Amino acid sequence: MAKLSNEELLDVFKEMTLLELSEFVKQFEETFDVTAAAPAAVVAGPAGAAAPAAEEQDEFDVILEGAGDKKIQVIKVVREIVSGLGLKEAKELVEGAPKPILEKVEKEKAEEVKAKLEEAGASVSVK
Repeated sequence: MAKLSNEELLDVFKEMTLLELSEFVKQFEETFDVTAAAPAAVVAGPAGAAAPAAEEQDEFDVILEGAGDKKIQVIKVVREIVSGLGLKEAKELVEGAPKPILEKVEKEKAEEVKAKLEEAGASVSVK
């Protein structure tokens, strides 16, 4: 059998109906144990990954960077913000800074918490 060039193969495929071409692809996949859809998924992967990065961030983390001079006030505010936190846990959290105080909250809530903590003397970042 004579070897066909890529152009000759394309000419043969152009003459085939979609049904014939589909059957050919199935036979090709079975014969060589491959999937024709895999390269398409790889091409679509990076384009799909770039789309969420372009969207505006809607969840933020509030991170306590340091307690500053008024550690007791900061501990009180942390206990107020984080429900169910005892005095010991709040103190450990403040002393262990930098630590996240709240995670995955809305922008308004994150800004409100940041303002409260900064008012108490802490240094805070929102990411």
